[in-house]
Amino acid sequence: MAPYAITELFGHWGANAVYLLIGFAFGAVLEMSGFGNSMKLAAQFYFKEMTVLKVMFTAIVVAMLLVFFTSAAGLLDFNLVWVPPTYLWPGIAGGLLMGIGFIIGGFCPGTSLVSAATLKVDGIFFVLGASFGIFLFGETIQYYEGFFNSSNMGRFTLPEMFGVDAGVVVLAVTLMALFMFWGAEQLERIFGKTDPKAAPRWRYGAAGAALAVALIVLVIGQPTAEQRWQRIAVEKQQLLDQRAVQIHPGELLNLLGDPLLQVIMLDVRTETDYNLFHILDARHAPVNSLSEAVPGLHGQPANTVFVVMSNDEVAATEAWKVLAAESVPNIYILEGGVNRWLDVFANAEFKTAYQRTSAQPDQLRYVPGAALGSRLPAAEPYEGQFELEFIPKVQLELKRGPSGGGCG
Repeated sequence: MAPYAITELFGHWGANAVYLLIGFAFGAVLEMSGFGNSMKLAAQFYFKEMTVLKVMFTAIVVAMLLVFFTSAAGLLDFNLVWVPPTYLWPGIAGGLLMGIGFIIGGFCPGTSLVSAATLKVDGIFFVLGASFGIFLFGETIQYYEGFFNSSNMGRFTLPEMFGVDAGVVVLAVTLMALFMFWGAEQLERIFGKTDPKAAPRWRYGAAGAALAVALIVLVIGQPTAEQRWQRIAVEKQQLLDQRAVQIHPGELLNLLGDPLLQVIMLDVRTETDYNLFHILDARHAPVNSLSEAVPGLHGQPANTVFVVMSNDEVAATEAWKVLAAESVPNIYILEGGVNRWLDVFANAEFKTAYQRTSAQPDQLRYVPGAALGSRLPAAEPYEGQFELEFIPKVQLELKRGPSGGGCG
């Protein structure tokens, strides 16, 4: 299933060749669109020449339709597509600054490189100026680093913002783009004295095709976690059956003490059991709310290990399936759950005082007399106090890195 790891498919040099070809193709499209001409680019701000808006919105809409259509069809895993984190106020400020520079200089960073590549003097000067600006930014970032990293909303998309299905947003953006294309032609007619009738008639067919695909995406909808699991069940179920993802409490304790790793523990038990006892820093994350937390989990650093736990393993296994279906990397199950953790790390007095006489499957076997949470020694055991033998199972998966995009 796409997206594919290019380096794994073609090797280091092969991947670089692919990136080079994509770069050449992107630059060629910009040049053929006239984006190497600052006069053409600047004309959009005077409503005389709206090619920039048409080309960029066409690219955005086509990419959006292809991404969500292939995701709906099960050919693409959208969770593995890099979505840049949203920094709201710095993004607004940066957009305004870039817009001012675009008006004054006639280029954005990407189009200036196209112009410079064709040896246009204004493009070369713009690239030099942009490079000097990058240097100044790097030398002064410490003075406004707090603002630069403020209002971080993580991997935040329009469907999440409006609380609707992705298909609704796809259709809305497509309709908005078509309206903007029509409006751009009217602005060109009024300010640029151009005749819209002279434009190629096939654009109507293209608009109809885009609208049809958007409607298909809306009707099909995006796959649910259960549907995603069915596509990977054969491969992932083997890992569960072979006990390859169930890690010993001792290994979790070692992971928590490793300064090179970030460990996120997801406790999927009921709130009552969580309040009675939980491992220090474990997050309460009921299974039915895990899908909502997925965007935040995808935004974690590449050295993050996720460990799900329940009282035994029943609920934790279901949670693991949900996260595996959502392509969250490096997810493991606490072997034997919280009960096994207490078996290993709780002292004899605790076990004698609080052990339940009989316990049902995935039920807490040790019940303190009050909701003590993590205020028990067993919630934060000292690693050097125990000598445990276990087979390490955690292996960090290669996480897809960010990729550039857009005009800049």
